[in-house]
Parts: sequence; structure tokens; C-alpha cells
Amino acid sequence: MFGITKPVRDPMLELLYQLERRMGRIFNEPFPVFDWKTGEATTAAWLPFVDIFEAPEYIRLVAEVPGVKPEEVKIFVEGNLLTIKGTKEQVAEEKAEKVHRYERTYGAFERTFTLPATVAPEKIKATYENGLLTITLPKVEAAKPHLIEVEVTPRKTLK
Repeated sequence: MFGITKPVRDPMLELLYQLERRMGRIFNEPFPVFDWKTGEATTAAWLPFVDIFEAPEYIRLVAEVPGVKPEEVKIFVEGNLLTIKGTKEQVAEEKAEKVHRYERTYGAFERTFTLPATVAPEKIKATYENGLLTITLPKVEAAKPHLIEVEVTPRKTLK
């Protein structure tokens, strides 16, 4: 028989977690263009973790959605908001005589991100592979860096 005990949090780990959250807020303040707010936690059973990368041509979001079928994921843009919704279904264990614990999360999730004006919403693409949802947000042509060459004018000689 398995005894179920409530996990005890290490106070030092909790302190480090709080410090990490505060540092994250401080370092994100200089970049208000990328206002990547999470959706309301009360409307979702769980929230997938999302990594955000930026290159000169695009912004890329990679969301961890293990166990979610690709057909259960919906991505849409409304105004300047990108929303990812989906559902992770719980599969009943038919062979198990008795369940001792469920720790994995199931149910609906929703994440919403505010898009910067530099993104071309009509060109957004999404792929799904091995539980990772990758959303590529191409930047508009005007937002991409352009190299400007300096022309050298010949010197005029005085006679």
C-alpha cells in the first residue's frame, strides 16, 4: 500500500523561485514591446510552458504540449492577440486494478500573447512534432534590419 504524503517545499528553493520571478520582471521591463502575458489561470486546467525566441526575420514560440493531439490545438489571431487553446484528454488505464495517484494534468488550456506591431499575422505558421508546438511569427518587411551601404564620393583635387 502506498502512503500519500503532502510534499514539503524547501524554503531555500521557494526563495530562489521568488528571486527568479523578480529578476525576470526586472529584465523584461526595458522591453515593453514584447508584452507576453499569460492567460487567466482560472480558465485553464493547466498552462503549457512556452519558450520565445527572436531572430531578425521572425519570432518563434515553442510550447510544450505533451499528450495533446494536434487536432485538439486551436491557434487564432484577433487584433494583436495570439491565442493558443487546446485540450489534453485523460485516458483511463484499463489494466490497472487500482489507481494510487494521478499527478499528470489534464483538461483545457489557453495561453494568450500580445503581438508586437512588427509581426505579420497573415503569415504565421504552426508545426507540431513530438509534443512540441512551434509557432513562427514572421516580421513585416519594414521591421527587418536593412544594411545601408555608404557610398564613397571621389575627392576633388584643387588645381
